[in-house]
Parts: sequence; structure tokens; C-alpha cells
Amino acid sequence: MNQEATTGVYGNPPAELADLPREAVQFSPLMPGSAALERCAEGSLAGMVMLAPPGTIERRHDIALALRALRPGAQLTVMAPKDKGGSRLAKELKAFGCEMSETALRHHRVLVGPRPEDLSRLAEAIAEGSMRLVEETGLWSQPGVFSWNRVDPGSALLLKHLPQLSGRGADLGCGVGYLARAVMEMSTVESLAMVDIDRRAVEAAARNVTDPRATMTWADVRKAGTIPENLDFIVMNPPFHDGGAEDRSLGQAFVRRAAESRRKGGRLWLTANRHLPYEDHLKTLFARADLVAEAEGFKIYEARK
Repeated sequence: MNQEATTGVYGNPPAELADLPREAVQFSPLMPGSAALERCAEGSLAGMVMLAPPGTIERRHDIALALRALRPGAQLTVMAPKDKGGSRLAKELKAFGCEMSETALRHHRVLVGPRPEDLSRLAEAIAEGSMRLVEETGLWSQPGVFSWNRVDPGSALLLKHLPQLSGRGADLGCGVGYLARAVMEMSTVESLAMVDIDRRAVEAAARNVTDPRATMTWADVRKAGTIPENLDFIVMNPPFHDGGAEDRSLGQAFVRRAAESRRKGGRLWLTANRHLPYEDHLKTLFARADLVAEAEGFKIYEARK
């Protein structure tokens, strides 16, 4: 990291709630190309403005990393919607030894104060939120990653119905590699491009899927150029939440990218929550779209270009 870029930002803090220097360095793992806060040297930042994530373990971990990265006396500005962790911020920061001023603005809680002199209280939160091997799944993962400590039932249902795949494929929104690991057990698969917007998921997937036929890319699937073309197959469990709010356009964008990236005759295998209306979107973009299974609140589709 450039020594001159001494102020950090995490996420997209509302501009009306905090001033942000133009040269601030982004540290959110959900923004491809950002810096890694866990690899930021202790005492290297002159300030940090942070929109804290909603998950408790993830939030405490990331705030602790931010405090560790600040220079002595440097200021942390941290905020969150009051119903997504904001109401807990004051208590959590006090437990870290921080003395903060608190303001309620636009349904957010905004806390501002200097880094504490004693950083010893940060270690437990950093350790609790770091990447680890999850015993229940046998996969490396980290709090904050989608379905980080359990197998998502939609993905599990997809695996039950997934046929033998072959040729060149992709796993869009690959997460920590649960689907990919099963796909790579198929000897007829030539290659698998794994793409996810979460850096932590991509780094975990690299540990979970070591087959040289698989490649991992930290990127936004919705952006052009992130997926190989003329693919024989695509598997995916697309997201439908953005910042905690349901956003059906996310999954629809994944379906569009899949349609653009497959060769004629290539197949898409998709798992989705039962209430999500993907049928019309699939039938518009593909020559054929079939409902293969419906169980446990999920639907499995196969679509052919």
C-alpha cells in the first residue's frame, strides 16, 4: 500500500454522515481490487471511515482490524444502521477500550473517537473472525462469507440433481467452493472458472479446491470480461441480497451473464429460493428452461441455450 495513502475507508459510508478524503484506500473485501485490512500494518493509517458490516462476529473482527491499523491517536469513524448492528456499536467499541462520541443520524449510529492506547483487547475479536477450517463442512471459510459455517441447502439440493458435466465450465458466485469441489470430481470436466465478489470467499476456495483445472477470480460477475466465453456448462447459486435487502435483479444479472457466456447447446444449472421468479427470465434468454426439482424451499432449473 502506498505510504502516502494513509486514510482508509471500509464499504460505502453515506457521504452525508462522514467526510471522506478523495485519496482514501478502500478495504472492503466485497469491492474487487481493494486492499486487505488484515494485511495492513499496525499503526499505518492516519484515519479510517467505516460502514460496519451487520454480522456480529464479522463486524467486531473488522473494527478490531481497523483499530489495529490506526496510528496512535488516529481517529476511527464507524457507523451502521441502528437495526443492522448500529445499536451495538457503542458497547462493542467500549469493550475494545475506545472512548467514542455517538450521534444518531438518518437511522444510523455514528461513533467517532481515537484509537485506544492498549490494543490487547483486539486479539480475541480478530481471532474469532479470521479464516478457519469449519469442522461441520470440512471447508475453509470465514465469518461474513455467504453461508460461512454451514452447507447452504439450495446448493446441497443442486448437487443431488447435478448430472455428469463435461468440457469447460464456470461456477458463478462460487463462495468457498462447495459446488466446485464436487464438479472437480468429474473427470470429464476440462476446466472450471470460479468467480466471486467476496475476496475472503475466493481465498477460502483456493484452499478448498486445489485441482489445477480450477481457477479463482475475485470479480463482480455482473461486469463484462469476468467470465470466459463459449462455455459448455455453468453452475450457480446466485445471490439475491445486497446490503441485507432483497434485490432480485442480482440473480437476474447472473442469469444474463450465464446466457452470454455459454456456447450454443451449453447448459446452465441453477438453484434458487422457491419464491424467486426466475422462470420468465430464463425462458426469455434460453431456448429451453426446465424445472428439475422443487424441495426444501428451493427450485432447481436446467436451461439450454
